[in-house]
Amino acid sequence: MAKRRKVGNLLALAVLSTVTARPMHPYEMASLMRARGKDRDIDIKWGTLYTVVRNLEKHGFLAVEGSVREGARPERTVYRITDAGREELADWVRELVAVPERESPRFVAALSVLGALGPDEASELMRRRLGTLEREIAEQDAALADAADVPRVFLIESEYELAMRRAEAAWVRALLADIAAGTLQGLDLWRAFHETGEIPPEMAELAERGAEE
Repeated sequence: MAKRRKVGNLLALAVLSTVTARPMHPYEMASLMRARGKDRDIDIKWGTLYTVVRNLEKHGFLAVEGSVREGARPERTVYRITDAGREELADWVRELVAVPERESPRFVAALSVLGALGPDEASELMRRRLGTLEREIAEQDAALADAADVPRVFLIESEYELAMRRAEAAWVRALLADIAAGTLQGLDLWRAFHETGEIPPEMAELAERGAEE
């Protein structure tokens, strides 16, 4: 089971990792995270970032190092990571790597109620999704090829994301093939429901059985 964190927003994890390099103010943190491509994985919003930084300071994971002023801009507070922050960062990463956690992607939620659409419409939407996935895979492939001089250890999250995209695309292709070939188990019941508007007895029986369990 995942440990309850004092600051559980994943943006806090990115902040702690970023400030291990040197003390910096929140604007610099955000700029560096974006330069490293972290905004692809974590939503970086100014309001949320400042709240996270303040909470990390409150719990002793960050400390104020000082302040800087550039030109006519307002004074900015510079933060450094504390020993407790380094320990929290390491412990959090260990947990995330070692402990699988069940996530609930929006696509999985849609698949659980796919029967609300007819097989033909569902197939068309799946083909549209597959096209988007294939474009994203090509773009990510090209980006990794362009980064060939970057040590692989700095690209492993991009490799993982690409592998997940490829796995999803392969699964969608296989599902589309089963629907097209008529070999998807239960396809006739699914189609009958949308053609008649009535729930086939077999589907009703399965629903009742599931409710009892």
